[in-house]
Amino acid sequence: MAADLDIELYGSKTRPSSVMNSIFMYTVNMAAKTLVSVAQSSKTGDRDKWKTRDHLRFMVMLMTWLTVWILRVLMDHFPITSSYSYYHLESVLGPSSSSSSSSSLPSSGSSSLDLVLYQGFDTPSVKALGRALTHILALVNEMPATSTKYQFLMAMADRIMEGNARDDHEELLQVNRTALSSAFARTSNLLYRSLQSRQSQEDSTAWPTRAIKALPLGSYIAPYLKGFGYCVNLVMSLVDRGYSGGLQKRREVDAEDEEDGEIMAEKLAQELLWITNKLRLYGDVEQALFHWSFSSALASLSLTANPRVQGLILKISAILFGDVYRENNGVSREVKFRLIVLWLPLFCHASNGVAYPVLTSFEKVEIERAMDEIIATLPAADQEIILTNWLQDFTVSASEWPNLQISYDRWCQSARQLV
Repeated sequence: MAADLDIELYGSKTRPSSVMNSIFMYTVNMAAKTLVSVAQSSKTGDRDKWKTRDHLRFMVMLMTWLTVWILRVLMDHFPITSSYSYYHLESVLGPSSSSSSSSSLPSSGSSSLDLVLYQGFDTPSVKALGRALTHILALVNEMPATSTKYQFLMAMADRIMEGNARDDHEELLQVNRTALSSAFARTSNLLYRSLQSRQSQEDSTAWPTRAIKALPLGSYIAPYLKGFGYCVNLVMSLVDRGYSGGLQKRREVDAEDEEDGEIMAEKLAQELLWITNKLRLYGDVEQALFHWSFSSALASLSLTANPRVQGLILKISAILFGDVYRENNGVSREVKFRLIVLWLPLFCHASNGVAYPVLTSFEKVEIERAMDEIIATLPAADQEIILTNWLQDFTVSASEWPNLQISYDRWCQSARQLV
């Protein structure tokens, strides 16, 4: 029985479509009704004699049965009727229904049927692939890092970019570059908003600490002041028992909000570092350099960010400085100047860490060399501004790096030659 069904469905005889079956059944029903009507009318009258109306009804019945037989022959021996029915279904139900129905057609007519089904519909394009990759990278920003779907999205983005770069096709490589450049700008803006929100909370609760940090050597005093403030709050909560419950609850909520904000900022900084490395892999950091050179608000907030977030931002800046050094001729003077002016204070004041150093000794030497080479390519007026600001930050910071004394001495020597 199953074999018979397979032959009927997938053999040389195509199965009639639902439209043709509807016509067939309607014709059969009409012929049957006509025959029943003639039989009933003959019972009420003379049994041996038909009226003219009965003859006409009988002729209609015969013509109906003839039509049924012709339709049956057409459906059994002319596949074009079936193709027409699928085309009609496509126009009514859409391409998805027609394509699923076409799977039951024989393979011999699949090529001609495809021309009918997909004529006039757009095929997948490179632009669609770029939109898909951009969408995935945007979902990565929104998805929590603790979710299992986060790694799923990261792996999917990696597969798409690796597939695009497999054959070194320039158009497909450009898809990766465009999507990553857009993701870099979006992620850096989200990181700025996250740090800004955290900064606003600190401004509303700990403005004396911020004021002390702004003073020379204030970064050493601020942690002790913060600890002293916690002790005072604890004593006040113990003294005032009537309000201790509400104060403790508010303190716990504030601590949770601060922790969530720091976790989100660290997540975004990790993603920005990942995007930066991908841009370098696919040979396009120009847009990242341009955007980073105009991120003055983010550079300012990074000075007071959490040490873990600060370290990630420092790594991104170090990578971009190295790219400027390697592609010296392809970077404009304005981008070089703004990168040095905006991000050099972070290198001076960032916490380098103890258990987990942000940069190794070799990396620090390479970055110093890159800074020296970049500064040497700038006009004397730009060098004066950069080196004056560096000296101000370097003398008040706890770090001995970066030491740009060679660049400072070279600028002084070039100034003496003008006399």
